[in-house]
Amino acid sequence: MAKRFERVVLKVSGESLSKPGELGIDPEELGLLADEIADAYRKASPVQLAVVVGGGNIIRGARLAATGKVDQSTADYMGMLGTVINGLALKEALSHVGIEARVMSAINLTAVAEPFIRARAIRHLEKGRVVILVAGTGNPFFTTDTCASLRGIELGAQAVLKATKVDGIYTADPKKDPKATRYEKLKFSEAVEKKLAVMDLTALTMCMEHSLPVVVFDFRTKGNIQRVLEGDSSVGTVVTN
Repeated sequence: MAKRFERVVLKVSGESLSKPGELGIDPEELGLLADEIADAYRKASPVQLAVVVGGGNIIRGARLAATGKVDQSTADYMGMLGTVINGLALKEALSHVGIEARVMSAINLTAVAEPFIRARAIRHLEKGRVVILVAGTGNPFFTTDTCASLRGIELGAQAVLKATKVDGIYTADPKKDPKATRYEKLKFSEAVEKKLAVMDLTALTMCMEHSLPVVVFDFRTKGNIQRVLEGDSSVGTVVTN
């Protein structure tokens, strides 16, 4: 058992809020995610938790830009607004199960979210609130993975926890290669060299330069978020220097 985390950034995809293969927000999937986060937050306490949420269930900016009909900058801003919708939904779902949360946005949306201010975010964390970070970095051409890395560094987190639909990082795509094996531990340099699908290169490089570990794990397995927060090294793949 490794040392439990005291402050982390949890990265969840927009697709975690929808049914497989569907778009939008499914109330059941939203509830399941909120329940898992709430249960882990209570049982792994004391822990300070920030959540970065994606927007792929609503719009994929890169895919829209690839059509040539929308400039990539505009498409990326549209994607940022998708993350805001997801963040607000997650905040309400967490509140429904008794977890106090705040939504903080990288773009100015004061009617629905607080602006992201580092000191204020840390204050919320110290007061025991889950901080939901939306609108990515506030800039086009950057993914929500990069946002998770950036916020993790800014907030002094001990790790970025990347919640996925697979139970870690594999030597190859396990759906295509039955001989693929899961890494328990991996170096950033290996992930870059072998072009393993951990997160985008900018996000990975930032974590590597700042020695911020990344844990890739399957959040759909009940109790996994709690296990990762408690430092259970048997869950997922840990990427470090």
